[in-house]
Amino acid sequence: MTSTQLIAQAISIACSGMFAGASVYINLVEHPARMECGTNLAATVFPGSYRRAALIQASLAVTGCISSAVAYYAGASVNWIIGGALLGAVVPFTLLGIMPTNKKLLNPKVEKDSPVTNKLLVRWGRLHAVRSVLSVASFLLFLETLILAKK
Repeated sequence: MTSTQLIAQAISIACSGMFAGASVYINLVEHPARMECGTNLAATVFPGSYRRAALIQASLAVTGCISSAVAYYAGASVNWIIGGALLGAVVPFTLLGIMPTNKKLLNPKVEKDSPVTNKLLVRWGRLHAVRSVLSVASFLLFLETLILAKK
């Protein structure tokens, strides 16, 4: 195993693990807690939370995807490309699948306490769960591949 491959694999695992942890936290803790406070408060705090998480998660997804490709081209198994593709898939899914809902929730003119806004927030949580599944799958594949390579 080359040092390039080892470093790229470590970066891939770190990025997918951090992304998965943050994403699952958002789905299991942050978003449900927001929703328990009522639609008005949930819609009020959503933009700040979204802006902070988007920057971190986008960086992790892109870095993890690129590093997994580097690991593969440095001699790692095809599972590194597959795991990287799973992690990288959160980017187009976010842009195509979640962004229309995000734009509505981030609109300063949104009625913060309306049933429509509540439905948007519920929908956002479900859509975000796809990101959690993709990133956890990526992380687990990377770990399994690493463990099996040690045997």
